[in-house]
Amino acid sequence: MSESRRRVVFVVGSGRSGTSTMAGALQALGMHVPQPEVTADETNPKGFAESKWVVDLHHELLQRCHVQVSDARPSAWFETGKASTSGITRARLTEWLEPQFREAVGEEPAVDELVIKDPRLAWFLGLWKSAALRTDAQPSYVTMLRHVTEVVGSKQRYYAPGQTGSAFSEVQRTAAWVNMMLHTERATREGTRAFVRYDDLLTDWTVPVFRLGQELDLEAVKSASANDIRKVHQFIDPDLKRVRTTWDDVAVPARLRELAEETWRGLSKLAEPGGDTPDVHALLDEVREAYAAFYDEAEAVAQSSVIAARRQGRQQALEERPPAADPFDVRVRRRLRRALGS
Repeated sequence: MSESRRRVVFVVGSGRSGTSTMAGALQALGMHVPQPEVTADETNPKGFAESKWVVDLHHELLQRCHVQVSDARPSAWFETGKASTSGITRARLTEWLEPQFREAVGEEPAVDELVIKDPRLAWFLGLWKSAALRTDAQPSYVTMLRHVTEVVGSKQRYYAPGQTGSAFSEVQRTAAWVNMMLHTERATREGTRAFVRYDDLLTDWTVPVFRLGQELDLEAVKSASANDIRKVHQFIDPDLKRVRTTWDDVAVPARLRELAEETWRGLSKLAEPGGDTPDVHALLDEVREAYAAFYDEAEAVAQSSVIAARRQGRQQALEERPPAADPFDVRVRRRLRRALGS
């Protein structure tokens, strides 16, 4: 462990997997979420525990890389990885992160432990790790695990209600979950990390949270007061789990379902005490390679659809382009302006 008391916990995982609940619990125990925060809404009525600056940065970087928040392409990691190597972006992030730590001033306590959370965060973990180390902070990762069918069901319900045949179908969301979770696991493998199942957090949050407090050496968690614990009890409500979708409700190809289940089984082992082992890593490496091969095959088969969509897009752009001005009309307007002295 670093001699510095500074800690940054990156709460990662697919959206709708309990990342807001975990980040909110750590915040209630005394860890700091950089302000201002994203405002709560009907999709997350108890709040997101997300820094608005962080969300805006990630949104900007993803747009620059042409990567979606839920992107099923294995190659998307290469694109975001290139963005993370930018010296300008690294300096910008470090400059923002450093002031988030502060010394005690008057009655205000020092801030030594931060929580950074955003569903887009996993795409830029290398960037954030670099910034943490540059500010003399120890980075660690908490990955939230929720079964893929419930994640997909929750996204379908809250992100695209009533929209059938949308760009984000059940198949695409399932594939994006597999892609996100497998690569997030690989990206955090060299660091200090913990895995928490959403169901375990809702059943009895004290067990997984106090365990990760010890594993990640988080003073706010280890020395939590009775009042802090009471705040978390009031914050975490089992009724937060409002979607209980199963495979009976999610229609995806059989091979994709198999890959998703293999991913879930491997990740679930990591959430067990002592379960973060080389054998599990090897298993997840095999699944990740199998998913990449599956995606390449699907992409090759769908080439005709891709080409047709591109042609349709170009044709639509041409049809929507304003008609060119008639040369005769242009000459007439010029003569009129000269005659009027304008």
